[in-house]
Amino acid sequence: MRNKTVLISGASIAGPATAFWLNRYGFTTTVVERAPELGKGGQAVDFRGAQVEVLRRMGLLEEVRRNQTAMGEQRILDADGRHVFSLPSSFAAGEVEIQRGDLSRILYEATKDRTEYVFGDRITSLTETGEGVRVTFAHGAPRTFDLVVGADGLHSGVRTLAFGPEEKFRKDMGYSFAGFTAPNHLKLDHVGLMYNLPGRGVMVASHRNGAEATVGLVFATDMREVDRRDIKKFLAELYRGIGWEVPKLIEAMWRADDLFFSPLCQMHLEHYTRGRIALVGDAGWGAGPGGSGTGMAMAAAYVLAGELAEAGGDHRVAFPRYEREVRPGAEAGLKQAKNTGPFLAPKTAKGIWLRNQMHRLLASKMMVAQLDKMALKAANVLAPSDYVVATNETASSRDMEAPRPKAAS
Repeated sequence: MRNKTVLISGASIAGPATAFWLNRYGFTTTVVERAPELGKGGQAVDFRGAQVEVLRRMGLLEEVRRNQTAMGEQRILDADGRHVFSLPSSFAAGEVEIQRGDLSRILYEATKDRTEYVFGDRITSLTETGEGVRVTFAHGAPRTFDLVVGADGLHSGVRTLAFGPEEKFRKDMGYSFAGFTAPNHLKLDHVGLMYNLPGRGVMVASHRNGAEATVGLVFATDMREVDRRDIKKFLAELYRGIGWEVPKLIEAMWRADDLFFSPLCQMHLEHYTRGRIALVGDAGWGAGPGGSGTGMAMAAAYVLAGELAEAGGDHRVAFPRYEREVRPGAEAGLKQAKNTGPFLAPKTAKGIWLRNQMHRLLASKMMVAQLDKMALKAANVLAPSDYVVATNETASSRDMEAPRPKAAS
């Protein structure tokens, strides 16, 4: 097998998932992560349909279920904080939901014995040669790898170095998201609440740890108005004067040490590979919330490793097939996530009313099956194939344009 050494940038989810499958096929993997340690907590991520099958094939499904949020319904509130209607758990939490930090830890534990992890460092340059990729780091000594995988998220450093600046691919959605942990003063028990005023949304939920609640703020914004030097002050001003429980939540935000803030945006790339470098997950097609990003990233990691193994490590054969396999699923996620901002924070009172009327109907007993079917459709676009590891001769002789038959979803 050729191209056996693979450097992966990013130790959150897509990176360790890629390492997991490459390890299984006999590749030697190194993961570099700029953070000093694994992330903890974070927002919940969910899996459904074919994405659950990927977890099963990894042998991690039961461990994920042991750590799942077991999240229940999402209750929609009116401007006075009164319960209007509920969305079923399957709408937001899929078949199984887990906090991002818990999933990251599970993947790390499953790969640490066979993968070299380098924390507190990052890639600073990538130079392709005839034999591999010469990589320099912010702190470590330069090294050469056969292949490099960018699994370092929406603002990928690998993508910038290999494909160009983020502005070439980025499409802003006109909304931003902020999240943090707060005391569960509402005493929520595996339940989520959604509260809206025009252009501003507040989501609060509590699941496994009953003492804590996760808070999400979604709001329409012009990024030119955002003071990045003091995000907490900006958010406090934006949500000032709002009723319900918002003042207590903002008060808790001032004490939170895990505040996350990001504009909602998407990445649209013509190709996910270039030379000896490939992108997986948000680095290649960041869809944003509602785009089934985590499940899609883990399915794509499975495909990338499987294609490389079948091609005997020949990236010239494997990478085009990888792109053809994952693009339909990536595009489905991008399309699915386009309306996340308008759904979570409609800009007008009429928009909130229309959103509520439409989803009240979809959440009815008569329509809930159709709602689940809609959610599954995008998740099942990339169904896991059965990979058969081929010899170099077999892989090289295979028609590179021939589509692979899919497993039934």
